[in-house]
Amino acid sequence: MISGKRILIVGGGIGGMAAAIRLAELGGQVLLIDIDPQWRVYGAGITITGPTLRAYRRLGLLDAIKEQGAIAAGSTIFRYDGLRLGQLDEPALEEGLPATGGIMRPKLHRIMQARVKALGVETRLGLSVSALVNRDDGVDVTFTDDAQDRFDLVVGADSIYSCVRRMAFPHMAEAQPTGQGCWRVSMKRPPTLESGEIYLGHRYPAGINRCAADMVYLWMLTPHVSRERHFTDDELFDALRANLADFGGNVGWVRDNMTRDDWINYRPLAAALQPGPWFNGHIVLLGDAVHATTPHMASGAGMAVESALVLAEELDRAEAIPVGLAAYQARRFDRCRHVVETSIAVGKMQLAGESPEAVGSALGAGLHRLAGDY
Repeated sequence: MISGKRILIVGGGIGGMAAAIRLAELGGQVLLIDIDPQWRVYGAGITITGPTLRAYRRLGLLDAIKEQGAIAAGSTIFRYDGLRLGQLDEPALEEGLPATGGIMRPKLHRIMQARVKALGVETRLGLSVSALVNRDDGVDVTFTDDAQDRFDLVVGADSIYSCVRRMAFPHMAEAQPTGQGCWRVSMKRPPTLESGEIYLGHRYPAGINRCAADMVYLWMLTPHVSRERHFTDDELFDALRANLADFGGNVGWVRDNMTRDDWINYRPLAAALQPGPWFNGHIVLLGDAVHATTPHMASGAGMAVESALVLAEELDRAEAIPVGLAAYQARRFDRCRHVVETSIAVGKMQLAGESPEAVGSALGAGLHRLAGDY
């Protein structure tokens, strides 16, 4: 069903690139567009769980991720003052597959961009869509440069703020704030840190993960307080250091060694599992456009890559595109719901000040459920 079909993918992030790679491998004539003229990505490191590594292995990119990132056998849970509490329960999934890892987000995007280019996928940048009209055998597309074209399939992978969702799925709504905000800093690795560490028992949960041989990123979750303007760089530095004041262990090391030159970011968290249907005629959504989650289970990227793989698999075996899209939704809905709902629930537990043991148990149980194949 895919071979020879003209496919438009709106959004050149992780989900869009994963879909472009797999659909092109199956013979689709793929056009990938992204609103950013430079096709850039901002951000700190990204944690990659076992299920996410499994998805990237099936996409053929695991070796590059291991080479340019960092992998580990698991993560350790600490009390906020540095007392070791135990290991996070992260199940082994496949022979030779690491339990967890991390990589700088720009490096991950470059790995995926290189594969997209190697497959000869046509890419147009600084471009989005302004109108979509479903026909019996495809979609008439108007682009933001006023050009028009016809495609057999349109995939909306254009972020939590998806314009494809707004145009073609009126029954869906915007993602909703969860009440937390996430702080991140990227910097040099603490000398004693070898694998991921999670610090609980404080009103502000935090963690550190390696994302290269000599680099880490630290995250911290705090209740979100609305502001009229964004933080300045100096405000970000001073506020994060103040939030870290009570911490020991390697989080305390980060606090004492971070500099104003290190990349620091803050953003409020929002999430949504959009109601079905996830497809309308020959238009379909994947990734944050339809199952946006918070970082508690470190599974947003993994869910997007899995969704791309399942979309391609179901389309390839279907007798018609709408049949494949229905099968894709049927396979993905409950798994994505689990990630979104578990992540929101853990965030509520943290805001309520529940114990490290309760939070760690909820995270471990959530990861175990993801160990099952998609």
